[in-house]
Amino acid sequence: MKKYSYIGITAIILIFGIWAIPKIIDRLSHGDVVENDRMSNKANTPSIANNFDDKGMTTINKIPDFKFINQDNDTISNRDYKGKVYVVEFFFSTCPSICPVMNTNMLKVEEAFKNEDDFGIASFTIDPEQDTPKVLKEYADSYGVEHPHWNFLTGNKKDILKLSNDGFKLYAAESPEAEGGFEHSGMFALIDKEGNVRSRIDENGNPIIYYNGLEEEGIQMLIEDIKKLL
Repeated sequence: MKKYSYIGITAIILIFGIWAIPKIIDRLSHGDVVENDRMSNKANTPSIANNFDDKGMTTINKIPDFKFINQDNDTISNRDYKGKVYVVEFFFSTCPSICPVMNTNMLKVEEAFKNEDDFGIASFTIDPEQDTPKVLKEYADSYGVEHPHWNFLTGNKKDILKLSNDGFKLYAAESPEAEGGFEHSGMFALIDKEGNVRSRIDENGNPIIYYNGLEEEGIQMLIEDIKKLL
């Protein structure tokens, strides 16, 4: 009985081979296997990058509502940025490591759009107990901030950390082991006029999502993409 089973299986394999091998050889000879299968994999894999627009950019997510106090003691919410393209960062004024680099680089972004009323920056402190409006005003002045829509925002710590981690997906947390007592991302988020986090697409079709606030390359990419959205 087993002998006949083996014969049957062998026959099926031979029939399949006779049918399939010429087709495989034909596809290989035309270079179709790699190209078509690669495109098929892209089509079947859910990806943000499949939704990029004619600017080579994609929408990541809608930001949540927020409302905080700025360096001038004014209440600022996401509604104040409606119709504006703006950049978001999370920092703290006593940060001894990456924040000075981030905000020195942010000044380059401010300079590039100093005459644009439809542009803004939102810098959220993750140490609001220390960073009162008065402290933030002094901090902004020390950097020579001039753009009227660059707000340094403070408020409830829990709300700010939630906004950072859940709203903008930019890591921030208290950490006794870290310099200054906090850990946070050195990335910037780019928001369009409709309140969406936007990102460019890299050469492989993947979203970059955030812009490196610590490197010149990231800042130049950010400036280029702000111009596109404006």
